[in-house]
Amino acid sequence: MTGPRAATVVAVATAVIGSLLLSAPPVRESGPPAVTVAQPAAPSPPPPPVVLTPEEVEARVIPAIVTLVADSGLVETAGTGIVLTPDGVVLTNHHVIDGALDISAVSLGNGAEYVADVLGYDSSRDIAVLRLQGAGDLPSATLAKDTTAGIGDPVTAVGNAEGGGVPVAARGFVTDLEQTITARSSTDGSRNRLNGLIQVDAAVRPGDSGGPLVDAGAAVIGVNTAGNADSDPSKPAPAQPRSYAVPIDTAMTVVDQVRAGRTSATVHIGDTPLLGISVTDDDRGAEVLWVSIGTPADEAGIEIGDVVTDFDGTAVRSSADLSELMIARHPGDAVAVRWFDESGQQRTATIVLEKGPPR
Repeated sequence: MTGPRAATVVAVATAVIGSLLLSAPPVRESGPPAVTVAQPAAPSPPPPPVVLTPEEVEARVIPAIVTLVADSGLVETAGTGIVLTPDGVVLTNHHVIDGALDISAVSLGNGAEYVADVLGYDSSRDIAVLRLQGAGDLPSATLAKDTTAGIGDPVTAVGNAEGGGVPVAARGFVTDLEQTITARSSTDGSRNRLNGLIQVDAAVRPGDSGGPLVDAGAAVIGVNTAGNADSDPSKPAPAQPRSYAVPIDTAMTVVDQVRAGRTSATVHIGDTPLLGISVTDDDRGAEVLWVSIGTPADEAGIEIGDVVTDFDGTAVRSSADLSELMIARHPGDAVAVRWFDESGQQRTATIVLEKGPPR
């Protein structure tokens, strides 16, 4: 995880409200009657911001979150979700559900357990959108209307710390903005570079991922994503905790796109297609590092060491090219794949993609 990259300066403007007294016009002995024009009243000053006690903040936030458990078949990953709608649309981190075959959620508002479906995600921004099957009348989170965080603002991170299934609050302050980090997954060690993040000094722990970062009025300003607090609760927190959250306006851009069903270069909608290979960069295209047994790629004859050069009519020049092309596909799609085998012979096959875990 890298250090802070940049800080921004936040300006605060104060509105000045004045008033004007109008005198009646002088009375004239002849001519048309004078007309008095009423002036609009000066606007009332805005109400002061709601400032709650820490306990009041937590009491408002906790009912609108869910604890999550994502089961990949080999490992279970604990995380947190933010309830956006009463019918169970939930916002979380992509890395919480990455590779999951099954996802379960427990509402801290009503105590009920739900099966969660993945509506879509953007791994480049570490955001995923879920829907809870059969959910209704769930308490939903309040999102900040003014999403501009300021350095020094008090904040609270709430989540399923250490996967204990109970809400834990971590209080702190905004310490920097527009940060870029390389986050490492505590589950599989994979890394993801994220930017534009809010930095806080609250001790966010594994399991808090996907939970809300809220302001002093209990409104969500970010999605807790990474932190340097030790995963062992028996160890003391770092002298200077550093945790990071995706700004809520960034997250909601992904949510709105997913709910509108608009696929893009980074946003995938619906079930994830499975080809069945892991690849790396090669001068000719995407070199196959691994082929999963029984997958469409395995049945088509693709083997370790082969190099994929064309995917459904589009040239593949790198592993990133292949990943991007897969984002727009869905289970059941038939795609033409061209590759070179280890002997240098070019081969082609039409492959029907299967349903796989989110990636």
